[in-house]
Amino acid sequence: MAKYQKYSEYKDSGVEWLGTIPNHWSLKKHKYIAVFSKGKNPELLFDNYSDGLYPYLSMDSLRGKVESKYAEYKKGLVLVQDNQPLIIWDGSNSGEFVLGKKGLLSSTMASASLIYKIQDKYYWYLCVCIEPEMRKYATGMGIPHVNGEELRGILLPLPDLNEQAQIANFLDHETAKIDTLIAKQEKLIELLKEKRQAVISHAVTKGLNPDVTMKDSGVEWLGQVPEHWKCIKIKHITTTFEQGWSPQCDSRPAESHEYGVLKVGCVNSGSFRSSENKALPPELEPRLQYLIQKDDLLISRANTKELVGSASVVNGDYPNLILCDKLYRLRFSKNVLPEMVSLYLSIGAVRKQIELGATGASHSMQNIGQDTIKELYYLLPPYEEALNILESIKQSNQKFDELTKKAESAIQLMQERRTALISSAVTGKIDVRNWQHPNEAKTELSA
Repeated sequence: MAKYQKYSEYKDSGVEWLGTIPNHWSLKKHKYIAVFSKGKNPELLFDNYSDGLYPYLSMDSLRGKVESKYAEYKKGLVLVQDNQPLIIWDGSNSGEFVLGKKGLLSSTMASASLIYKIQDKYYWYLCVCIEPEMRKYATGMGIPHVNGEELRGILLPLPDLNEQAQIANFLDHETAKIDTLIAKQEKLIELLKEKRQAVISHAVTKGLNPDVTMKDSGVEWLGQVPEHWKCIKIKHITTTFEQGWSPQCDSRPAESHEYGVLKVGCVNSGSFRSSENKALPPELEPRLQYLIQKDDLLISRANTKELVGSASVVNGDYPNLILCDKLYRLRFSKNVLPEMVSLYLSIGAVRKQIELGATGASHSMQNIGQDTIKELYYLLPPYEEALNILESIKQSNQKFDELTKKAESAIQLMQERRTALISSAVTGKIDVRNWQHPNEAKTELSA
């Protein structure tokens, strides 16, 4: 923030998180600026829009993770307007502020309605600024929720309306520049993911030798494959194919002296995550036949459409972890590398076949039967060639990981910069009263 000047005179705000504020600014409790209305879930939700319905604003729909459902407005429900500030009231993200859109608010959030003359955008930046305080004071033993007294009682710094507008305009311009840079890095990460997957797909279906003789696989969705590779159904290369167990478990992960039952999420990332498990209660006898072993291939049997069929290989010895009923476990003939099968199951052409074979009325929960996997065609290279392919993929993945980490680090630094800039402007640590939008400055010079 060194390039921005400070105000000439400051005073102690008496508020720890605020520190000093410009001498001519005032303080006002949040409850005198805005009132909050906690959402309520509609009784009926519809998948498709029709006249008289509004989007149902869940956290996932606001973030674009799921498509909006729709509901009819009835008394008691909270109708949100476009760009109205919302606060996540319940859950792991309680205390976070988001901008809403026109729709009906879910019960896990609350909307802010202004009752004081304040510049809208400035108020939004105040919300962003107090978010760390709201998250710090979230309460609740199980599911955290916003501390309403803290939210209403927090003191907010207020310059006059003209200065509020100036600060908001400055932040709009500066954060937009940062957001553009962040978006470029996010695009780069997506391109790296696509490139990584393209490299894997080519390696496990075409091999590493560009001059190898090809043949028709006989499978329409596989096309041409190396002539010396076998095109064989997965059922013919497995020695074991089984589904796990579904006992009633504790919600916490197992400790080292306990047995844990794996959750389906242990395979979601493409690499095995042993921490995704639930502790088996001590009064239940473990079914030891379902203990996992190193090199077991685990496949998600029941999951969302995007994740059903996700696979990963157990990468170590876990003597206390048990297969759950939402996972399949596959063990293979000696000439088959589980890691190669796992990578093969991740490529687009195979994913499409898995999704076509999935069943389930709900998009959020799909199932695949054993035959969906067993009847899939697999491309089996000679063992030594498969080892070389795995090593090549490992090396290329390391390069992609390094580039991705650099992009993620850049994003984090820019997000920290964005947060610090907002905080500095709305708490008066920098003076932007003389700031001019570059377009306005150019106009003055040309005149």
